[in-house]
Amino acid sequence: MAKLLFFAGSARKESMNKKLAKLAAAMAQDAGAHVTHIDLKDFEMPLYDGDGEAQNGIPENAKKLKQLFVEHDGFFIASPEYNSSIPPLLKNTLDWISRPHEEQEASLIAFKGKIAALGAVSPGGLGGLRGLVPLRMMLGNIGVTVVPSQVAIGSGFQVFDENEHLKDDRQARMLKATIDEFVKIANRLTD
Repeated sequence: MAKLLFFAGSARKESMNKKLAKLAAAMAQDAGAHVTHIDLKDFEMPLYDGDGEAQNGIPENAKKLKQLFVEHDGFFIASPEYNSSIPPLLKNTLDWISRPHEEQEASLIAFKGKIAALGAVSPGGLGGLRGLVPLRMMLGNIGVTVVPSQVAIGSGFQVFDENEHLKDDRQARMLKATIDEFVKIANRLTD
């Protein structure tokens, strides 16, 4: 079975997207995948700067996170939408783990040949959909196969119940369909 990594592009403790990533991870585990759920808050890194990299090298947290990506067949990102685009934490994280370093010379080893699925929750009506477009494009450009299905859930402050499950059956089915497709394709690619 595929080994899949789940995380949100937010560090906020009560992030709606953290709830989505956690729920997606549980669905993937129920579908038989080997699941690792992480919090980007545990991998703090400075803002990427080529001069800083030349002077100080790759941060240890970037190396640790890159190794997690390398060890997994794919990943699910629950991404907030910041001004119709990718949140800075997520962009900075992906930029750092794309860098080569002495233990892993290939710069895109964390991405090439990997499978990904995307989701978003937002207080707005489009549910973070606008931010998923540049994220999908960026991942495709660095060698990631992104599954066609995705989930974007609007009115995010009202969508989770007290157990952090989606209240709306249609939204829950949309997330499950995305996760089922993700697990199915990841399993095919790892056979």
